[in-house]
Amino acid sequence: MFPSMEFIKPLGKGSYGSVDLVRFTKPDGSNPYYQAVKTSYPQDFESLLKEFKILSKLRECPRIVQTCGTSLSRGVNDYGIRVYRMVMEYAAGGSLTSLMETRLLTDSMIRDFTRMILEGLVSIHSHGYVHCDLKPENILVFPRTCEGSVSYELKISDFGMSTKVGEDSEFWEYDSPFLGTSLYMSPESVQNGIAEEALDLWSLGCIVLEMYTGEPPWQLEDSKKLLPLLLNENAPEIPVSLPWDARQFLQTCFASNPLERGSASELLKHKFLQNVSNDKKGRVTGAGDKRTSVLVLKSKYFSKKPLKIKIIPRKPRQFKRISNRPLRLKIIPPKPPGCNLVPVQ
Repeated sequence: MFPSMEFIKPLGKGSYGSVDLVRFTKPDGSNPYYQAVKTSYPQDFESLLKEFKILSKLRECPRIVQTCGTSLSRGVNDYGIRVYRMVMEYAAGGSLTSLMETRLLTDSMIRDFTRMILEGLVSIHSHGYVHCDLKPENILVFPRTCEGSVSYELKISDFGMSTKVGEDSEFWEYDSPFLGTSLYMSPESVQNGIAEEALDLWSLGCIVLEMYTGEPPWQLEDSKKLLPLLLNENAPEIPVSLPWDARQFLQTCFASNPLERGSASELLKHKFLQNVSNDKKGRVTGAGDKRTSVLVLKSKYFSKKPLKIKIIPRKPRQFKRISNRPLRLKIIPPKPPGCNLVPVQ
């Protein structure tokens, strides 16, 4: 017998279906579990089936949302209308968008999140596909608890607009020449509608920029104003306040020549992602709510030797009266044999 399904709450809605949280209960009532279920009507069956086939090829890829079962299921909704369903793993942390709405991301979190998304893109591109709609809403967050601390893992979802590399996108139209969501599209995508891997790298740059600033990559009230900017190969503005290696990474993602963006595998080797310590790779802790990092000078000798105080008198100027300003004190700490800079978030 099949487990029973109980609707819990809606999770989201797209152009080709809605996603709900469902609790499955076995016939004997033991060990209920939760899954995300994407439901589409018959007119959108082909789109859902295409997405399921792509996800089936990406099964076991750690940075891609995983489907359950070997096929789509068919049933009827509460109104007696036939529907098709795809069962997926449930992301309890919601999307990257919802995470950014509730907290600030630290610099180390942004770097690790970027690495996770790139690892997902490597899997997608190696299977001959372009995601075409990479944005924070389509990045799912999976919280993990270990020894009292919470960490986050990211996975790419929503492959409804994905297209094979080098093919014309069926979503590109003359009046609306965007392969996916306009704010995250690249200049070349609006010019010819051909899906290439570099398109996803531009979208990634938009996501990284948004993680740092907390704002969309383009500050435009009307998306129609974006089209001439992209046709002129303009890129989002990169704040000078960002770390220098982050700015270089974004400049690579926003290169007007798609070939200059390189590949997802090459970007994984960028210095921007090499500044994350090895013990943090693989998980991102959720402690803290500031983006700044502090360097602490650590040495066991500091607590043992007293500080020296040296009185430095003010140097008088010739032929001028010396003022009665107080003397300055300069504190000179002892020089330890060795010390290390330890980053603290």
